[in-house]
Amino acid sequence: MKSDFPVKQFVVVAALAAVAYFGTFAFIENRRTRNGPWSVTFTTENSTAPTLVVNQPRLNIANLKIVFGNQKIAPTNSIIVFDPPKPVPFDVPFGACAFMDTTFQPGTVVLSLYGHEIQLMPRILTVDKKEIPWQSNFTVSITNAP
Repeated sequence: MKSDFPVKQFVVVAALAAVAYFGTFAFIENRRTRNGPWSVTFTTENSTAPTLVVNQPRLNIANLKIVFGNQKIAPTNSIIVFDPPKPVPFDVPFGACAFMDTTFQPGTVVLSLYGHEIQLMPRILTVDKKEIPWQSNFTVSITNAP
């Protein structure tokens, strides 16, 4: 009858390991995604000037606009949610996404648009390496060459 004891012990240890694994996985996945991704709308808003509208509700960022005043394009309206990681660079409506690290959301996204570098980070927005504090309902105009 002693041969049953190692099997019971194995089953108990395996069950505890499975509970610990799935519990830890659920905790880490919740921490990773709890803030949600960046949402960027590429639009021309009432003109032909390309405009980015950045939203990140968890960080209280709403309707921050980046307007490329020296560029003219056909009307467009496209929303990209930077959620599942993808290999970079990849095309976005006005250029390319040069870097994306959304391991812990919202993460960092770097866009290369019309020769300008736009970097979205939870702490700060950078436009051509100049830091701009996050402000809701704010407009950043880019009219000069990079």
